[in-house]
Amino acid sequence: MKLLVVGGAGYVGSHTVRLLARAGHQVWVYDNLSQGHRAAVSGESLIVGELADTGLLQQALAELQIDAVLHFAALALVGESMADPARYWINNVAGTLSLLEAMRASGVSRIVFSSTTATYGVPEQMPIVETTRQQPINPYGLTKLVIEQALGDYARSYGFAYAALRYFNAAGADPDGTLGEDHDPETHLIPLVLQVPLGQRDEIAIFGDDYPTLDGTCVRDYVHVNDLARAHLAALERLQPGIGLALNLGSGRGYSVLEVIEACRRVTGHAVPVRFAPRRPGDPPELVADARLARQQLGWQPEYVEIESIVETAWRWHRSHPRGYDD
Repeated sequence: MKLLVVGGAGYVGSHTVRLLARAGHQVWVYDNLSQGHRAAVSGESLIVGELADTGLLQQALAELQIDAVLHFAALALVGESMADPARYWINNVAGTLSLLEAMRASGVSRIVFSSTTATYGVPEQMPIVETTRQQPINPYGLTKLVIEQALGDYARSYGFAYAALRYFNAAGADPDGTLGEDHDPETHLIPLVLQVPLGQRDEIAIFGDDYPTLDGTCVRDYVHVNDLARAHLAALERLQPGIGLALNLGSGRGYSVLEVIEACRRVTGHAVPVRFAPRRPGDPPELVADARLARQQLGWQPEYVEIESIVETAWRWHRSHPRGYDD
């Protein structure tokens, strides 16, 4: 197929672009490079543009005769969304509606949407299934949920085919060490911990040690970025007009903050001093996926389940690219 990957220069997007190209699809990337990296998609056709530019999106979709869209372009920092919600509503909601309208005007009706576990808020039970009540507790999660609902309306009224893939904690890097995680600012736990053996920070802060978990620190489900990419490819191949899929993507296994830090120590062979700090507002004690529906619907199963194997790929990337893409 001819595919437009919106936000394809970012972390999950760039890994998915590589997999799509290897699967034989013709891929174009649409990205404003505010958070993505030109070097992450150096081998693909790149269109630099804004989500709000409906005209440019419509032109690209029509002229390239695009068959389907994969949409990764979103602001995704929970704390920032609390401090500046308008920015999230403008980009994540108004920007995505701009994309959907450009698709509708161009006759493109298939889309795979990057959603998030943040739509669930603080779940009442673990593990989280797709029917768990979605009660986001921050603007980031709420903007993603609003777009899931909009996609349902577009499917019912305009015949759109969509998949909303709710990620748990994306982690790791391409095993060959040429693609990886490079955020500014960095907020994800594994790359923050790996900055200690890289000599870029002296210690790692742990926010809260009194949660109702085995060791008192938050528990999260880490899913390898290449496993996420494979799920996008599988979802793309199963889109049906007028029908939507909403699926959790996770390993089904939770690791505490202390367990992740210990895995980083083992993989790097380096000491990682820690400092305990107060809880951060809005951090649920535990988030673990029940991803059986993705297995049933997509035939998808994560290849990386053990946290050490995920950390090993991340360490390979960060050790060879200590400054990220350096762009």
